[in-house]
Amino acid sequence: MLEDRATPLSPRQVARQQPLPGAEPVALQPALPLPPPAGPAESADPARTAETGTAGRETDTEADAGQRHGVPPPAAPADGWPADYPGAYAVVDVETTGLRSDDRIVSAAVYRLDAHGAVEDSWYTLVNPQRDPGPVWIHGLTREVLADAPLFPEIAEEFTARLEGRVLVAHNAVFDWMMIAREYARAGLTAPVRRRLCTIALARQLRLPLPNARLASLADHFGVAQRRAHDAEDDARVLAEIFRPSLRQAAEAGARLPLLACQPLTEWAEQAPAGGAGGARSPGGHGAYQWRTWRPNRRLPASPYPNPGRYVRGGRLKQGMRVAFSGDTSVDRSLLEDRAVEAGLHVAGSVSRYTSLLVTNDPGGPTSKVTRAAAHGTPVIDEAAFLHLMRDVEPADALPGGDGGAG
Repeated sequence: MLEDRATPLSPRQVARQQPLPGAEPVALQPALPLPPPAGPAESADPARTAETGTAGRETDTEADAGQRHGVPPPAAPADGWPADYPGAYAVVDVETTGLRSDDRIVSAAVYRLDAHGAVEDSWYTLVNPQRDPGPVWIHGLTREVLADAPLFPEIAEEFTARLEGRVLVAHNAVFDWMMIAREYARAGLTAPVRRRLCTIALARQLRLPLPNARLASLADHFGVAQRRAHDAEDDARVLAEIFRPSLRQAAEAGARLPLLACQPLTEWAEQAPAGGAGGARSPGGHGAYQWRTWRPNRRLPASPYPNPGRYVRGGRLKQGMRVAFSGDTSVDRSLLEDRAVEAGLHVAGSVSRYTSLLVTNDPGGPTSKVTRAAAHGTPVIDEAAFLHLMRDVEPADALPGGDGGAG
């Protein structure tokens, strides 16, 4: 039985810290040969969408991350463990009020693992989202259960201690990472995570014979029992147990881990609460809140200007150009989209032959948008270049009927 070596939380914090429940180690599967580099998946992880029943804004997937063309596998040291593998991991699962940028975390769990995937300790906490808890039928956390839970700023210090200096490991990691990054940004802080690893990407890189990308399928493959699906504490436990043999298989095969950089979220603007509800504690006493409602999907207006065609590198953006975004951004995605719309650009959710420009901080990344941009010859620039170009957007040509395109 492992002992928790972390500083205990204050009595106010509804949190539990415990070691991984004792169980016989799962027998390792034989190492599978690595596939040749392949293109990215064409859609987001179906597991997360199916679990929530709601379409999410993040449509890119990390399923094939790390499979770069022409990149040799890492060299293995004398003991057989790749020398450039990370020294520590934080296996994370968060349950949320939904999938959008204004949704909140309602519970979080972290299992700290050493370099070889052995569990050091675990931590779990409820989090008051200061709004409607969203899909209660999925995560089971009602308003009453969350009413006296700590706010995110109250658990941020402990969360930081759990994540700092470690690679964040999660199932569909871009989702968990962005939800965590946004919570830190709301609190005026920066999430202490610089790299992440998606267990979907790792499973595909190892060519595990799975029927789909669901966590349940991975658990079945490694003989790990799921006790409470969609419970952050149990999902993190399952992830920790399946990650250990997955990591060993990767090491035995000399595989390069599908690690991705986490772009720090440096600019954030909270959406105005629906109906004027502030979401903060009211003077009525402990546990009294004005809850925000579960907001519908955010729809951006199309540009009123005709599409003038592709952006030409070295030139100016022009009103009517169709712009798409992919991957992490240091400015919150909703802010970038709003600024683009205000400048007269058309923000597209996908890349097609009509897309004028793709903005991404990882132009070599294995996302569907990057792949489609390459296929269509769509110009690709990074976030900093896009923000610079936004300072001087060229007015559109005159519209039919005599209306000017400036504005």
